[in-house]
Amino acid sequence: MGCSHDCNNCSESCRERNEVQDLHIKLNDSSSIKKTFAVVSGKGGVGKSLVTGALAVELNRRGYKTAVLDADITGPSIPKEFGIKEHCKGNDFGIIPETTKTGIDIMSINLLLENATDPVVWRGPVISGTVKQFYTDVIWKDVDYMFVDMPPGTGDVPLTVFQSIPLDGIIIVTSPQELVSMIVGKAVNMAKMMNIPVIGLVENMSGFKCPDCGSVHPIFGESHIDEVAKEFNTECIAKIPLDPELAKCVDTGTLELFTGNYFENAANKIEDDFSVK
Repeated sequence: MGCSHDCNNCSESCRERNEVQDLHIKLNDSSSIKKTFAVVSGKGGVGKSLVTGALAVELNRRGYKTAVLDADITGPSIPKEFGIKEHCKGNDFGIIPETTKTGIDIMSINLLLENATDPVVWRGPVISGTVKQFYTDVIWKDVDYMFVDMPPGTGDVPLTVFQSIPLDGIIIVTSPQELVSMIVGKAVNMAKMMNIPVIGLVENMSGFKCPDCGSVHPIFGESHIDEVAKEFNTECIAKIPLDPELAKCVDTGTLELFTGNYFENAANKIEDDFSVK
C-alpha cells in the first residue's frame, strides 16, 4: 500500500522491487584500475597462480602498469613467484601494495603474516571480507590491468569476487586430462550466471618440453582443449607445456626473468579486446 513504484528511491525490501541492485564495492579513493580480470578454474592445482603472474609480467613488459590481487587467502603463492618477502605497509589513506622488481603491484595475505608458513585458519565470511579489503583498502595507483588470482572452485571467495569486484572478464585455466570439459563447464556456467565474459581458456601442463631436444611430449594424453573451447563457444588463448626453465623461475621467485613466449597470444587477446589506450 502506498507504493510510489520508484524503487531507486525506496529503502523497502519487498518482492516487487524491479531495479537491478549493484553489489560492486568501491575502490579506495586513491586508487585507479582500468581493467580487471579474474583467473579461475573449477579445480585446484592447474596453475592459476602461474598464469596470473605470467600475464601480469607479459603486459608489464609491453609498457602497461599491471597488478595482482591474490584472492587465494588460504593458499597464497603470488609473493613466492616474484621473490617478495617484505611486509606491506600502510598510511592514513590505505594499504600500500608491495612492488616487484619490474614494477608490478602485489597484494597477498602472505605480505601481512608474520611468517609465510603461518596457516590462515579462518571461516568463509572472514576470508571473503579480507578479499574485499584487498580491493577497497589497498592503494592501487594508476593500474592498467589487474589480475585476480582466485582459489579453486565456485565457493565463497569466487562468488564474492564475481559479485563485488567489477570484472571485465575471466580467464579459465585447465589441464589436458579427459575431465577438462566438466571443469571448464563449471567455471563457464558460473560466469554466465554472473554475466561476466569468458576471455578464453589456458591449457597448462600441455605436454612436457624436453630441455635437451626441445620436443614437447603429451605425457597427460592428447589435448582436447580446442574441442572444449568450441563446445563452450570460446577459444584457447594459450597452451603452456611443463617447462623445467619456467618451473625453476617460479620456484626461485624470478618469474619476471622467464623469456618464453607461451603467454604472448593471451596477452594479445587482452590487449586487443580490452584496450586501455
